[in-house]
Amino acid sequence: MTHTDLKARIAVWIDAHREAQQALLAALVRCPSDNPPGDCAPHGELAAREMEALGFTVERHRVPDEVVARHGMQSVTNVVVRERFGPGPTVALNAHGDVVPAGGGWSTDPYGAEVRDGWMYGRGAAVSKSDFATYAYALRALKDCGAPLAGTVELHFTYDEETGGLTGPGWLLAEGITRPDFAVCASFSHHVTIAHNGCLHLEVKVLGKSAHAARPDTGHDALEAATHILADLYAYRATLALRRSKVTGIETPTLVVGLIDGGINTNVVPDEVTFRLDRRIIPEEQPDAVEAELRALIEASAATLPGIRTGITRILLARPFMPVPGAERLAEIFCREASAVMGEVVPTNGVPLYADARLYVEAGVPTIMYGAGPRSLLEANGHRADERVPLHTLPLASKVVANALIELLAQAR
Repeated sequence: MTHTDLKARIAVWIDAHREAQQALLAALVRCPSDNPPGDCAPHGELAAREMEALGFTVERHRVPDEVVARHGMQSVTNVVVRERFGPGPTVALNAHGDVVPAGGGWSTDPYGAEVRDGWMYGRGAAVSKSDFATYAYALRALKDCGAPLAGTVELHFTYDEETGGLTGPGWLLAEGITRPDFAVCASFSHHVTIAHNGCLHLEVKVLGKSAHAARPDTGHDALEAATHILADLYAYRATLALRRSKVTGIETPTLVVGLIDGGINTNVVPDEVTFRLDRRIIPEEQPDAVEAELRALIEASAATLPGIRTGITRILLARPFMPVPGAERLAEIFCREASAVMGEVVPTNGVPLYADARLYVEAGVPTIMYGAGPRSLLEANGHRADERVPLHTLPLASKVVANALIELLAQAR
């Protein structure tokens, strides 16, 4: 059977299972898996049962409680499926089932999986439960259509992307549970993504001395000091516009102060204020240098303020994702197959957020991001109210993944 004939057979199979694929996504969306709080083992069990219903042999990898707690979660069960077609390389298909909390502003039930005008609405519908369905049906099509591949395809359905990935792919890789030769990670649009930003989260404690509000001169106002430090940080933020990435889809570094807390009472000079900042790191930057730069700025700002001390704690450092040797071939195959299926040129790009793809790259695995979705994350309302995915892209993305795996794992002739 030629590749063309096999791809045509797979396309027919996937189209015939369109409703079942959508039903799988609906079931996954209807099971909440918010992170925080990160009680995700129930969703892992649901995913495992759904994969078993598709005829796969499923491995449930429950992360030890102490590891889960260390990363601020409550429970994690990662799901792994291994389908061995023959001797050859292993390709991992990874999507995450944990989601950000729903928040307000929805026009529908965030966990209702409502279908409206061809889109399914729900938290996780786009990021990234849709790619559970994308990857599972691509693999099932390859299996049912008797694809003569030289290698193994693994499904990695994990549960820690929203808080860093270290109990998800990071844990699977560190424990030696998987050692893939290539990886494809969930995406948010039908582009082939080859790079993403890194991210640094710092917690800054500004420490002063409390005093009665009638005698503020006898204390050291931590809130006043924090506003001084924040002003310096915002001035620094304005300079980041001068640092531009060469990767299409990624523009400049960003800095946001997203949380702030402090004070004792209205009539007391604040003795402590804590804030957390998010600094996005473009691929051309060195994460350690970025952190050193921020620490030096904060400490220098505080040094000008009498009676004020600071404590700086790293909460998260997610390094940027850039291609490693071998990823160029992977990207080329996916771009070619996606262009053929979509009927338009599908290019490579980068995205300004960070994701689990970096963890495979840090382990030396050639990696790209590809999956179901509209043209952009903004269209999908990712991490916003009314998150959604266009349902017609599920079978299309499954065809692309299956076809690319045929090309990547073709038996030698």
